[in-house]
Amino acid sequence: MDKTSYRWVIVGAGALMGCVAIGAMFSLAVFLQPMAAETGWSRAGISSAMTIGFLTMGVGGFFWGSISDRYGARICALIGSVLLGLALTLASRTTSLIQFQLLFGFLIGLSVSTFFAPMIALTMRWFDTHRSLAVSVVSAGVGIAPMTISPIARWLVSAYDWRTAMLIIGIGAWCLAIPAAFLVRQPPEAAAAPGGVAPRVAEEGAGLTPAKAFRSPQFIVLALTFFACCGAHSGPIFHTVSYAIGCGIAPMAAVTIYSLEGLSGLFGRLLLGVAADKIGVKPVLVGGLFLQSVAIAAYLAANQLATFYVVAALFGAAYSGVMPLYAVLAREYFGPRILGTVFGAATMVSSLGMAAGPLAGGWVFDAFGAYTWLYVGSAAVALGATAIALFFPPQPSRMRPAMAAA
Repeated sequence: MDKTSYRWVIVGAGALMGCVAIGAMFSLAVFLQPMAAETGWSRAGISSAMTIGFLTMGVGGFFWGSISDRYGARICALIGSVLLGLALTLASRTTSLIQFQLLFGFLIGLSVSTFFAPMIALTMRWFDTHRSLAVSVVSAGVGIAPMTISPIARWLVSAYDWRTAMLIIGIGAWCLAIPAAFLVRQPPEAAAAPGGVAPRVAEEGAGLTPAKAFRSPQFIVLALTFFACCGAHSGPIFHTVSYAIGCGIAPMAAVTIYSLEGLSGLFGRLLLGVAADKIGVKPVLVGGLFLQSVAIAAYLAANQLATFYVVAALFGAAYSGVMPLYAVLAREYFGPRILGTVFGAATMVSSLGMAAGPLAGGWVFDAFGAYTWLYVGSAAVALGATAIALFFPPQPSRMRPAMAAA
């Protein structure tokens, strides 16, 4: 199979592994109630495994991104596939809360981090054109995870119990992710280089070290925007169902609002990816971040199910659509040679925002008895992310045609 055809196999493998990994991680929301009922563990204690997972995923993204730059993405994907199934099977057998927090939170967070930065970096090495669209399709696996793994987990819990359900999902993760990992390979020009890493040729970022990249204005703007963006939407995402129920929406209907966010996010990733390829990443990112802030604020006016659906569609498309664009900008500014390291570092910073949002939302509700200030604060942070993104320098690929014409 030639490069043009096989690059879409890479995209499919990345989307599948991302879906399985993120779906397994977020299935904790399904297991929360039956676990608390069967074990007597507090919901806060069980939920903290997700916070541990986010933090571990951030640090792990930097580590595995560096490994993928040196040895390729396949070894990362294989290790992550093994760890993912192992984490779920071991967590299903735990007898104490601390065991569960470490096994589910730490091991799953570590395994998820092996897929995201390495597979995004590899995808952009395979694509000379349509990079934004390709990265958006890979990340779409993350978007459809709540619509696939979570319903399966719910059915298994209903049919068996949470331990058996988690064990089955762990075995299923092995069956899906390990074969997909064997499909991962470096592009032809990279395969010919020692260690499977792309040869050093004249390109964007040639000769740039990670240390220099981390001190550059481009990386600072990238990391700060990524952090603020994730900090803005993580709280509203996590508390959507609880907020809707508090507004008088029936619990089952409230869950469909969350599902709609995921579904619209799938279309948002594809739409913004195509737009970024046509008109440039920066204007699309700025527009998407601004739409995200408007959608978050609009939740404050939602009081009917139909209104919630409209806002959820806008919010899901905006926050999901912008997420793949950070990787594209990293490739533009720093080139493919150290992309895994640089994007992994940016992901590590963004994970702090993701971890802070749910905790901030819980604190706001405990302090004020309502989520109003969560949405006000999140909308303000999203506007801040929009302002920071305005400082991105022009894309090198957009400047070259203009310079050639001049």
